[in-house]
Amino acid sequence: MLLHALVVTFVIGGTAYIWIGVRRQWPGVRAPLFRYVHLGVMLFVAAEALLGMVCPLTVWEDLLRGDAPRNGFVAHWVGSLIYYDLPGWVFTTAYVTLAVALIITLILVPPRRHRHARPRA
Repeated sequence: MLLHALVVTFVIGGTAYIWIGVRRQWPGVRAPLFRYVHLGVMLFVAAEALLGMVCPLTVWEDLLRGDAPRNGFVAHWVGSLIYYDLPGWVFTTAYVTLAVALIITLILVPPRRHRHARPRA
């Protein structure tokens, strides 16, 4: 469940980092590896929602947990942060909307490699 929460944090936090960082000209915002991995994760989430698939992390969680209830302090709070009781279409709409917004962001603010200044001779 903690790994699942980290992935959710990466997607949501990464999106905020990109959008705020563009305005503030943070250097890491345009890092190609970060941008493409971030977009790839979001596209995967959106695709699995559109196809009606269960998230592999959820399947793995359930297999590791067996029939054990989600109890305990950390499990309770992490679970309450990442699991909501809403209709599936709400999540699918949110995932696809965010994926499209990130594609537009990638086009408007493309990644680029950081160029080091060369010393002048």
